[in-house]
Amino acid sequence: MRPLNFAAPFCLAAGLFMTLSAAQAAEPENTLVIELESGEVEIALRPDLAPQHVERIKQLARAGEYDNVAFHRVIDGFMAQTGDVEFGDMENGFDPQRAGTGGSAHPDLPAEFSDAPFERGTVGMARAQDPNSANSQFFIMFAPAQHLNGSYTVVGQVETGMEHVDQLKKGDPARNGSVEDPDRMERVYIAADE
Repeated sequence: MRPLNFAAPFCLAAGLFMTLSAAQAAEPENTLVIELESGEVEIALRPDLAPQHVERIKQLARAGEYDNVAFHRVIDGFMAQTGDVEFGDMENGFDPQRAGTGGSAHPDLPAEFSDAPFERGTVGMARAQDPNSANSQFFIMFAPAQHLNGSYTVVGQVETGMEHVDQLKKGDPARNGSVEDPDRMERVYIAADE
């Protein structure tokens, strides 16, 4: 009787560890890969939290619309923002004065807020004041930011390559993180498509 009671916590802990490990590793269909100059960043997308937002990101990635898009706003110790396919494409139509104000040819999305916290490596959708205004832009957190919890849509989590995000050129704090001559996402794709 005693060995069973002693073994039960270990079996339970092993089962929880296996469940957590499986939950952390996204299948290729829900893995977004961002190629930066310094290396690759793999993001586990979370359709369980934000199915419409994840579908939009996959749609834009598959169309090549995120390729060459600038990290137009990077605030040290906070986050790096990108994804403005309208004004942020550094090869086609880049407008440094308007980067961060555009979206895509698709309509804005309704908020899909969750209780998932904004921690280091969390990927969230950028939006204007209207909670239902997310479109194509997203940001990657350098550090936790509790004030964003429940107010912005979480779409994923960096699985590998956060060290490359850390190396992105930081913006001017006096200009709300606006980056002069910004780094870019060289290529963005869904792992299942490779």
